[in-house]
Amino acid sequence: MLAERALNILHEWVQSDSLRRHCYAVADSMRHFAQAQKVDADMWEAVGLLHDMDYERHPNQEQSPTEGHPFVGVAWLREQGWSEEVCHAILSHADYSGVARETPLERTLYAVDELSGFVMALARVRPSKSIHEVDVAAVKKKMKDKAFARAVNREDIVRGAAELEMPLDDLINGVITALKGDAERLGLAGAGN
Repeated sequence: MLAERALNILHEWVQSDSLRRHCYAVADSMRHFAQAQKVDADMWEAVGLLHDMDYERHPNQEQSPTEGHPFVGVAWLREQGWSEEVCHAILSHADYSGVARETPLERTLYAVDELSGFVMALARVRPSKSIHEVDVAAVKKKMKDKAFARAVNREDIVRGAAELEMPLDDLINGVITALKGDAERLGLAGAGN
């Protein structure tokens, strides 16, 4: 299974718990939307796990169009024989890569990347620290609060839904549903868990 291989690679490359959890959340969201579309959920989940595999080592804050994240990780994946479909999708999630998002896989990765992190951040500030207390209305309300989760680009979330031709509410609901299914591993099961 690709997702199993991807999880092992993620654990080799990424030591930060928060970055691992982000990748798990994106993978959960990818699997959810793949299952809804009846496409290869294993491959979509693997892309979610791998999309930021090189971010810790090669963050690319200057957004170089040729070096650092995601180029280092994709070069390594290609050397390991990963498909061009997987590699292209990972490259396409970074606007600065110059790689266009052309497939549902690529558009979904872009759409759920920032949103998954935003939903997790919202769950963490709930009194119970539980994803089960997060709903679409709460996410949309917090999106308007520019001081909350400042690093999350709201325009990317809105653009992601538009590229998918999916109502924003449906995208948000899908991500929340996906994360609820993995609340324990994500550390979002609630206070005391």
